[in-house]
Amino acid sequence: MIVGTAGHIDHGKTSLLQALTGQSGDRRPQERERGMTIDLGYLYAELEPGAGLTGFIDVPGHEKFTHNMLAGAQGIDLVLLVVAADDGVMPQTREHLAIVELLGIPRALVAITKCDRVEAGRVEEVQRQVLDLLEAGPFAEAPIVIVSSVSGQGVDQLREALLQVQRDVQVRSHEGGFRLAIDRAFSVAGAGIVVTGTALAGEVSVGDKLTLAPSGKSVRVRGLHAQNQTAEQAFAGQRVALNLSGERLELAQIHRGQWLLAEWLYAPTQRIDIEFQLLPGERTFEHFHPVHVHLGTQDVIARVALLEGSRLSPGARMFAQLLINAPVHAVQGDRLILRDSSAQRTLGGGRVLDPFAPARQRRSPERLAQLQALASSESFEQVLPVLVDHSAGGLDPQRLERQFNRLRSTWALPENVRLIDTRQGPVLFNVQRWGQLKFTLLEQLAKFHALEPDQMGPDRDRLRRFSALPLERSTFTRLLDELRDTGAITASGPWLHLPDHQVRLNAEDEMLWQQLQPVFDHGGFDPPWVRDAAKALGQDDAVVRLLLRKLARLGLMHQVVRDLFLSDVQLRRMVDVLLNLAKENPQIQVTTFRDALGLGRKRCIQFLEYFDRIGLTRRSGESRQIRYDNALASADAH
Repeated sequence: MIVGTAGHIDHGKTSLLQALTGQSGDRRPQERERGMTIDLGYLYAELEPGAGLTGFIDVPGHEKFTHNMLAGAQGIDLVLLVVAADDGVMPQTREHLAIVELLGIPRALVAITKCDRVEAGRVEEVQRQVLDLLEAGPFAEAPIVIVSSVSGQGVDQLREALLQVQRDVQVRSHEGGFRLAIDRAFSVAGAGIVVTGTALAGEVSVGDKLTLAPSGKSVRVRGLHAQNQTAEQAFAGQRVALNLSGERLELAQIHRGQWLLAEWLYAPTQRIDIEFQLLPGERTFEHFHPVHVHLGTQDVIARVALLEGSRLSPGARMFAQLLINAPVHAVQGDRLILRDSSAQRTLGGGRVLDPFAPARQRRSPERLAQLQALASSESFEQVLPVLVDHSAGGLDPQRLERQFNRLRSTWALPENVRLIDTRQGPVLFNVQRWGQLKFTLLEQLAKFHALEPDQMGPDRDRLRRFSALPLERSTFTRLLDELRDTGAITASGPWLHLPDHQVRLNAEDEMLWQQLQPVFDHGGFDPPWVRDAAKALGQDDAVVRLLLRKLARLGLMHQVVRDLFLSDVQLRRMVDVLLNLAKENPQIQVTTFRDALGLGRKRCIQFLEYFDRIGLTRRSGESRQIRYDNALASADAH
């Protein structure tokens, strides 16, 4: 069990822990000189023989060091709220209590200290103050113990109360990737760099590789201590010290506020959707107000975008998005605290709903429905169908793994959720929505045919733009492939069309094309200009130009520049030349292409610039690279 203190300055938190454990928490010279706790103190003791070590985190009570208190309050099992009998309930008593309530700490004990300094009536009065303070919150039934660290009165009773809680504390689940919020980093002679923190999830063993976040640096665990004892393995709910090694790893690179994570969990973010609760005593909160965000042991600056209105009343809740000035790490369910921009007072807190919040449509009905499900559902299995149902473009399962700290191998997918494999990785879709997307795409292709009856159809990228479906390119390609596999859509080269769609030239155009085709076949890679083709047939330039443009729309010709057309047959031969050149050297030079075609440099550049425009090649300096996701580069295009 991990116990954290809370309470006003000089109410005897450190002295009480010394009376309980026999150890002094104020170990820094400046703390002993000033007689006050400045930073976090860590103690370990057996409350009774055989009970196992209990970890204690002693926090500072001064308002100037609330940020340090917040770093120590993450991940504790029980808060020991300390109230001095002479002072009674004070401002930091209230703020610390508000913080631990917002952090969702499950249990509390109250110690009324310094009872040896006051009369019994004063102790009773303070006890009533405490009861009034706790009455409306989750700790209304918390045991209250009257103690004196000087005389020892009540210390045994407090120890027994702590033991009772320790017997009731359930071992935290070891599932999920390892997460530790770093609160200290230091160097030990002969060992090297050591970091400490509370393990919030998962397990870690000697020899494991972890990621230091948000930097992304890889480190290895050389040794570890769990609950202040040498161990081979540590797990969620324990205070852990890890001896780390890594390539060019230096102590200066590590500090409080960073994380140690399982490698697959690493995903820095600067946009988080939360359920935000404003404290009752605060003034109305305005949209986009700047705040300090305390998450894990991090303290970062952010602006709060309210998602359900422009103002939040005291004591109310609202979905909000944090736009943070530095990368952070979070998973669904994490608790955080928001303090004002000057870090003088606590405004409220929140619960992380989605650490990978969208920048667009963050207030849309679909997005708010997702947030409502995240806020109200008790398990991943409950929320997953709702998230998928309200996701127009599908969900990335890797993102969900990181959002919920649950590997896909532990999921049980509902019957109406399907995993769609794409070139960029799998995507989760509602089965009915996937079917509706197919129907919509067929409708849009039919609409295209109605608007452009003299075209065979669009290519893949043009159809994607025309249909305006909210899909990533790889997901759209998979949708299209499934429709092609079933015969609902047919491809004629790169052109896509419905099976019954046909394009025919009228009799006059057909006759002229029969005359033009041999001219262009004879030209090969060096086709004639429009004026030369027209002159050869005794036709007007404008008539030939109009027909060639129509043939280009049909996919039989390609307009390279204004009056230069290449037949589809010759273009595909030219593509084969490019692909063969790319096999020898992915960086295709103009001179290499020129030599392969046997043409002049200027004409070759015209062809290459055309390939750039249609997305077959990408220019890089003076060379070209093949874009293999282009339809002309695929096997079925030849």
